[in-house]
Amino acid sequence: MDAYQKEFVEFMVESKVLKFGDFTLKSGRKSPFFMNAGAYVTGYQLKKLGEYYAKAIHNTYGDDFDVLFGPAYKGIPLSVCTAIAYSELYGKEVRYCSNRKEVKDHGDTGILLGSKLNDGDRLIIIEDVTTSGKSIEETFPILKAQADVKIVGLIVSLNRMEKGLNTEKSALEEIEAAYGFKTAAIVSMKDVTEALYNKEVKGEIIINDEIKAAIDKYYEEYGAK
Repeated sequence: MDAYQKEFVEFMVESKVLKFGDFTLKSGRKSPFFMNAGAYVTGYQLKKLGEYYAKAIHNTYGDDFDVLFGPAYKGIPLSVCTAIAYSELYGKEVRYCSNRKEVKDHGDTGILLGSKLNDGDRLIIIEDVTTSGKSIEETFPILKAQADVKIVGLIVSLNRMEKGLNTEKSALEEIEAAYGFKTAAIVSMKDVTEALYNKEVKGEIIINDEIKAAIDKYYEEYGAK
């Protein structure tokens, strides 16, 4: 695990984005951890978040892309703050683009926010976390309807590493198999556990033996194969 990844794990905890306890997910699963990217709300948090995404994209995909596409709604600020960070960290200007939930028919018309898409554009899709392929199912046809673009890959902040509702593969693995582009995350839950188990963050042990046992039990039942 690189230094920036360990920093990101602690950053998620300090920002109260990643929490441990007893949570019921949309899927109905009882999970010992929960991530809510909507808790990034301050200027500092968004600046740092963009930097972590930019570093992960740079390390995974290099600089051979043109556009960061953030699906509405949470992907909109992610694409913006990461495009800013990419310019500052690597001196490369990439455009941001997002979709609207409804097509706008006046002023800045259309379904897209930010940059328009052109034939030949190379895109990286940026999201918070993917627990199913539903968002990509909605996003993919929108992108292909706008221009003949190439999707280089998908980047999320956290790979939950759990199987989907219908297969033994993780959501990211299912997306790779279905659409043929690479997927990646800033960190995985394996990284999170490694960084936090019996280690202090701001004087507090975040993952103690009890929470670690709950995480292990969760992955025995729901871990991707």
